[in-house]
Amino acid sequence: MSLDPKQSTQTLLSARKVTKTFGSLTALDAVDLDVMRGEVLCIIGPSGSGKSTLLRCLNQIERFDRGAVWIDDELIGYRQDGDTLHELDDRAIARQRLACGMVFQRFNLFNHMTALQNIMEGPVTVLKRPRQEVRQEAIALLQRVGLSDKHDAYPAQLSGGQQQRVAIARALAMKPKLMLFDEPTSALDPELVGEVLTVMRDLAASGMTMIVVTHELGFAREVADRVIFMDAGRIVETGAPDQVLGEPSQQRTRDFIAAVLS
Repeated sequence: MSLDPKQSTQTLLSARKVTKTFGSLTALDAVDLDVMRGEVLCIIGPSGSGKSTLLRCLNQIERFDRGAVWIDDELIGYRQDGDTLHELDDRAIARQRLACGMVFQRFNLFNHMTALQNIMEGPVTVLKRPRQEVRQEAIALLQRVGLSDKHDAYPAQLSGGQQQRVAIARALAMKPKLMLFDEPTSALDPELVGEVLTVMRDLAASGMTMIVVTHELGFAREVADRVIFMDAGRIVETGAPDQVLGEPSQQRTRDFIAAVLS
């Protein structure tokens, strides 16, 4: 495998032959993926298809077993010395991880901190930025996600949708190059889904590069530049939303979409 992705300068992320196993289970089976700057990519597929594992490998929460990933032309997880790869230490991986903002199914907010404090924590503690400067940016981010009146609210005082919007603002506060969303509405009551999707639509419209694992096919059709269908750790089909969701070429894709819409 070449250690040079040789991609266009417009390519933000390249993955080559990424493979991840858990015991006898192959969660990712030689996945190849390119994501362009400013692209919104939605990944759909059944539970256990490898969608979330792929995001966790891209963000180095999980270490993949084989393959390589570049983000903004930087090889992640390894240092290259000629044709030899050396694993990076935890500190270097933590630095690389800053390129990706991650929004999980569960909100993972600090319960003892207000919404504003949750957003400020990373830039102040990790990036060592001036507190007053970060505070002004955090206030602006709360306004951006429609929560300008919730500065002093603790997570327990917020609805699930509001907590997820704070989690999105917290990820944005680190100024990532790429936003990863792992089924961000799956833990929400149905009436709260729309408020989170509205924030994500606005984020996509602003030009943020996004990879979104979702079961919200309507959102994928409306917002995505490209849709990927995964099954059994492989990318089965990829294309424009109208093609993959409206006229899929693979029977497995057709079966999945019919099951979701039934």
